Amino acid sequence: MNTAPATLLRSTAELEALGRADGAVRAVVMTMGALHDGHATLIRAARAAAGPEGQVVVTVFVNPLQFGEAADLDRYPRTLDADLAVASAAGADAVFAPSVEEVYPGGEPQVRITAGPMGERLEGASRPGHFDGMLTVVAKLLHLTRPDAAFFGQKDAQQLALVRRMVRDLDFGIDIVGVPTVRDPDGLALSSRNRFLSPEERRTALALPRALFAARDRLVAQQTLHARARTLPERDGRAAALTRLGEARAAADSQAVALARPTVAPSAVLAAARAVLDEAAGEEVPLTLDYVALVDPADFAAVPDDRVSGDVVLAVAARVGDTRLIDNIPLTLGALT
Repeated sequence: MNTAPATLLRSTAELEALGRADGAVRAVVMTMGALHDGHATLIRAARAAAGPEGQVVVTVFVNPLQFGEAADLDRYPRTLDADLAVASAAGADAVFAPSVEEVYPGGEPQVRITAGPMGERLEGASRPGHFDGMLTVVAKLLHLTRPDAAFFGQKDAQQLALVRRMVRDLDFGIDIVGVPTVRDPDGLALSSRNRFLSPEERRTALALPRALFAARDRLVAQQTLHARARTLPERDGRAAALTRLGEARAAADSQAVALARPTVAPSAVLAAARAVLDEAAGEEVPLTLDYVALVDPADFAAVPDDRVSGDVVLAVAARVGDTRLIDNIPLTLGALT
């Protein structure tokens, strides 16, 4: 592994001139800069995958096609010197940081990647055109960097799903690797946008991870409870079985009684998350909810309430002050059945 500072590349010509040994693995991490430990975790994962003889390239490009408002684009932090230091410390060999003119020499591209129905849900509904712009620049950067593997954070779960779908549908022949979300000790998912939060706004923003963890805990607790209840004699009704287990509250809870079956309904998971988010909406610095949804990770369609098993993603987006935040957590329905 190269222990020298990462080489800064500003042009496609410099990128094309970047050599690598025959058979060496090249891994790429795509970012919009303002790197934090979440990005560093991606770079370290890419470094481990590429190995000591391989090569890790980090791209830093604030893509104008992804921004619906010019003000939001202008506000996005640019910290290239600090980004170089973070990338180097995490094990990157090169940082490709082109200008907008370098990436789009003829102006905004007339031909773009379309995200399709998945790109119109959740984040796509809130930010029309965002995913078309994201996929267009990801496709271009994949062609320019020519990696064997590309690493993306699970925090942007819908983006990760769309990139995987694009690579599969269009036969890119590149391995897309998802890396778990990195969180601060208080639970807030690392994001370049967190720097815009005041202390009071950050306290309110903590409702996002609390909501996700509350839903996860509700799911695990109910699945465990129902699994235990099924070990009792069949003659005891489900509610009676819950009571015998010392779960009088659960037995009396109308929702728990309604769910007294071998599975836990998605609506119960969502209800646990919504309770936390609704409370945060009444804070002095309120949380304004955009969406909270339980979706299929393959296409981000809403999970029907009769879904009894399988992997799902609980996703949330909200605005606190002027800052819009997203978060998610993977869950498995029916894990204990």
